[in-house]
Amino acid sequence: MWTENRIPTQSTPENRTMQRHHTARYYAHRVKESLTTRVSKLICTIFLTLLFLVGIISFILWLSLRPHRPRFHIEEFSIPALVQDSGFQNAQIIYNVTARNANQNIGIYYDSMQVTVYYQDQSIGSSPVLSSFYQKPKNTTIIAGTLRGASLTVNSERWEQFMATRAQGQAVFRLDVVSVIRFKISSWDSKHHKMHADCPVGVGPDGLILPIYKDKRCSVYFS
Repeated sequence: MWTENRIPTQSTPENRTMQRHHTARYYAHRVKESLTTRVSKLICTIFLTLLFLVGIISFILWLSLRPHRPRFHIEEFSIPALVQDSGFQNAQIIYNVTARNANQNIGIYYDSMQVTVYYQDQSIGSSPVLSSFYQKPKNTTIIAGTLRGASLTVNSERWEQFMATRAQGQAVFRLDVVSVIRFKISSWDSKHHKMHADCPVGVGPDGLILPIYKDKRCSVYFS
């Protein structure tokens, strides 16, 4: 079989110089490309790390500066005249509610506060209890008073309803505390919020608050 005889290319000094030149350029390009990639990765890592740290710090600040609503608890509630057959003439409602500012570094400004008592969603008495005041962080304010006379709008028919439900074991009322509040964070004050503390409460045949309602936390919402 006939085979083609190839004449090997002669390696001249000129060819070897060109090959070395091309090889040097290739490796220089590879080194440059590698350095660029490493620098880019380093910059991305630094940026992502800083972004992560900023996110963590922002989250911690948000948790520490996010205002929590005040906490209201019903402590005492009684209608002593319920044990009297002719108690309508001496009718009065005695109440005691606590307002707790559970925030660590945030104070609360309260405008004048109003307490209203409802029976079957009908108002049976209302009265202002506190003028404007400032509540420091981690502080508790007592809201206590008595509804009687002109502040207690109960007629004889409504009183008979109280007596009838009391005879069944309990009479359930709703005490609503209303105020306009704003939060104080350092030297900055928030906008005004109209706050409602909704406190269901039941009294027994003796006219005193039932144990299941005592110290019960009230629902707080803004309107």
